[in-house]
Amino acid sequence: MTYKEQVDRSRLPRHVAIIMDGNGRWAKQQGEMRVFGHQNGVTAVRQTAEAAAEIGVEYVTLYAFSTENWNRPKEEVDALMQLLVHTIHEETKTLNENDIRLETIGDTNSLPESCRRELLEAIENTKNNKRMALVLALSYSSRWEITEATRKIAEDVQQGKIKPAEIGSDTINDYLCTAKYPEPELLIRTSGEHRVSNFLLWQIAYSEFYFTDTLWPDFNKEEFYKALVDYQKRERRFGQTSEQVLKTS
Repeated sequence: MTYKEQVDRSRLPRHVAIIMDGNGRWAKQQGEMRVFGHQNGVTAVRQTAEAAAEIGVEYVTLYAFSTENWNRPKEEVDALMQLLVHTIHEETKTLNENDIRLETIGDTNSLPESCRRELLEAIENTKNNKRMALVLALSYSSRWEITEATRKIAEDVQQGKIKPAEIGSDTINDYLCTAKYPEPELLIRTSGEHRVSNFLLWQIAYSEFYFTDTLWPDFNKEEFYKALVDYQKRERRFGQTSEQVLKTS
C-alpha cells in the first residue's frame, strides 16, 4: 500500500509549512555547484504542490529564501534570484492547471525588480484559483516579521487606533504576514537537520514537526504523503491531557 493510500483525507492538516533544506549537499554529492541543487529542487516544489493539492491540503508555505540568505556568496544569491524569476515564469501554467494560487510573505520589496515583477504577475494570474494556496516565504524571517508587527502596533497605539490594554494574541496575529492563513498544523524539514531556522516562530507554537533525512531535491509526492501519515499518528493535545482530548473529540 502506498503512503497516499494510507492518508485519511478526513483528518488532513489545513496548512503545511516546509523548510526546503539540502540542495547544496545534494549538489555536492553529484559533484556539482550548489546552484545545481537549487535547480533540481524546483522539481520537488512542483511534486509537493501537486501532491498537496491532489490530497486536499488547503495551504502550503515554502521557506524559499530567508533574510539570512542574503549573506551567502553574491554569485549564489544572483543565481538563486535568476532561478526564481525563471521558475515563477515557467510554473505559472502548471499552477493554473492545478487550480493553485500563488501568494507570498516576507520583505518582497528587498527582492530585485525583475523578481518582484515576475512574482506580482504570477500572483495576479493565479489569484482566482481555489484549490490551494502555495505561499512562498521570500526574504522572510520570523524575527523580521515579529519586529515589523511590533513596530506597526506601536504606531497604531501612538495614533490612538488601539489601546495597549487591548493588545492580545489575536492582535499580534492580525499584524503578522500570515494574518489571513490558519496556523500550520504540520512543519516539515528535509535533509536531517532538526531546527526551525527562524521560520514562522509565532505560528508553529502548536505545530507537529516532521524531520526527514531526505535531501530536498529527492523529496517527492510519496515523501509528502509519508509525512502526512506520520502526522496523523500523533495526538494533538494543545496543552490538555489525553483524557481531555478524548472527551472533546
